[in-house]
Amino acid sequence: MKIIFIILFATLFILNSGIDIARASEEYRLSPRDVLAISVWGVEDLKVEGLEVREDGKIVFPVVGEVQVAGLLPRELMQSIASALNGYVNDPKVSVNILKYHTTRIYVVGEVVKPGLYELEKQHKLMDAITIAGGYTKDAAKKKVLIISQGGTSKPLEVNLLALLKKGDMTQNISLKDEDIVYLTGNGRIDMSRDIMPVIGFWSVLRNF
Repeated sequence: MKIIFIILFATLFILNSGIDIARASEEYRLSPRDVLAISVWGVEDLKVEGLEVREDGKIVFPVVGEVQVAGLLPRELMQSIASALNGYVNDPKVSVNILKYHTTRIYVVGEVVKPGLYELEKQHKLMDAITIAGGYTKDAAKKKVLIISQGGTSKPLEVNLLALLKKGDMTQNISLKDEDIVYLTGNGRIDMSRDIMPVIGFWSVLRNF
């Protein structure tokens, strides 16, 4: 029964997203720690593999120098480099391939099958985090999933997972940031001191590792 539930959960996610793998790759916006291979057709000196996007969102490419990468689609980066090379290469044909996507470290705790620390690659949405943790348990309060960010210094974001699953409300499929905590509370009233504060303390301890 548990295996069937997990399969149905993952299938629902794919159907709700409405985005196939190829389209998702085209629409992916580059981020720090992505690893790229960039080449210019016919120019061996302008072929670089294993080029990691720096934390400031930039790379250094031969002839061009520093290039702002973070936030661009791969095709936009191709256009940017081609434009910068126009004075040096005749009709430059640039290709950009993503060798490795950056990972986002997420803690998934509470009413999930396998609570723990996970690294999400490429896709960093709420459903990705819950799915990789084996799905929610029967005791999960699906209307009140909490996302705790920035070391618990800001108010937890409350997400209605039920609206996402039942109504396909993709606004509830929140993008997660590095070291966010996804906390699936149990059914019943949420008590700040009982439910939230222990998770914030848990986050603080894990940050020291």
